[in-house]
Amino acid sequence: MARFLPSPNGFYGWRIAWALALTQTIGFGVLHYAFGVFVKPMEAELGWSRAETSAAFSLALLVSGLAAFPVGRWFDRHGARGLMTAGSIWGALLVWGWAQVQNLTVFYLLWAGLGLAMAMVLYEVAFAVLAVWFRRYRPRAMLVVTLMAGLASTIFVPLSTWLAQAVGWRGALEVLALIFALGTIPLHALVLRRRPEDIGQRPDGELFAGSSSRPLPEPSVSVKEALRGSTFWWLSLGFSLSRATSIALTAHMVPLLLEKGYSPALAATAAGMVGVMQLAGRIAYTPFSQKVSPFYLSAAFMGCYTLGLLGLLGLSGGTGLWAFVLFFGLANGSISLAKPALIAETYGAQHYGSINGSMTSIIAVAQTIAPFAAGALHQLTGGYNAVLWVFAMLAAASALAIALAQPKTTQGLTG
Repeated sequence: MARFLPSPNGFYGWRIAWALALTQTIGFGVLHYAFGVFVKPMEAELGWSRAETSAAFSLALLVSGLAAFPVGRWFDRHGARGLMTAGSIWGALLVWGWAQVQNLTVFYLLWAGLGLAMAMVLYEVAFAVLAVWFRRYRPRAMLVVTLMAGLASTIFVPLSTWLAQAVGWRGALEVLALIFALGTIPLHALVLRRRPEDIGQRPDGELFAGSSSRPLPEPSVSVKEALRGSTFWWLSLGFSLSRATSIALTAHMVPLLLEKGYSPALAATAAGMVGVMQLAGRIAYTPFSQKVSPFYLSAAFMGCYTLGLLGLLGLSGGTGLWAFVLFFGLANGSISLAKPALIAETYGAQHYGSINGSMTSIIAVAQTIAPFAAGALHQLTGGYNAVLWVFAMLAAASALAIALAQPKTTQGLTG
């Protein structure tokens, strides 16, 4: 009987996974989480408003999402090595340029460029690499990367704060640009490889025993076939709504909790505990993803957004707060794994970059609009209750859409 054996020479894919775990931690720390640290000192020196500074980060997220499709096509054709190396160089130069900024228009141009850098070096490309190198162990490899990257805010928010106090916000950004360059360029350039077959290995590092048999190939669906199928559009709708919920509630979390009557210290503690529960969500999602339908599992985790928001609406005092922290954190953690897992499971690795990029471009519009929509609804109604109800319903619709995305048959992917 044909069987799989572990590669006797060790599997290179795990070296790639650990390298990406480090570069994703640095990438998210510098390109995402450091921004909030420098908002107030920038505004104090340059006289910009909160709306003006916040718009730059929203612009970066939009550009990152819209660039996902061309970046994904490049990945499918050429691999990640040159792409992520170039993105690291580009990102380091732009962070250094941010340290020199004096003009608001230049600031926006820099952050539009940083949005492109995000598309080239963060999760979307990293997960595409793992989709190529892993099959059976794909969830485990993604967990390695996301668990380590989950520490990005824990490391880089206090580091950025300390640097800003020690050498000023401009000097702090110059140091972060150097950290980003030294921590990501060499690993992307020297460790990444396009596919395991190029170095004489198979996905997962397994050798197939039995010359007359071969392992069953995973799905290989083209972009056109994927776009013709209902699964792609249900997933796009589901993850657009869940990401909109995640981004909007994360952006408004502290003012929302303060309005609910929680103290500033408790609101800050709750926001930090959401991060802890995100790690728990990733740990919980991974083993179950290999035992039950990943579509129904992902739908259940996305439904946790609704439970968390209803808890905040319907339960009083600390009970409602910690119900929100628990369920919102579980959903927020699992979403990082759910989308790449479902795309790889459904469509395979050959066109993963292009299919994921197409979906990410759709999601980008929703997640860019969501924080502004939440703010407008708060201003219109005079409170956050209406915001919580709307996003609780959107999250429930997200869970339903992802459950409906489950293909009935292999042919159902294209029909």
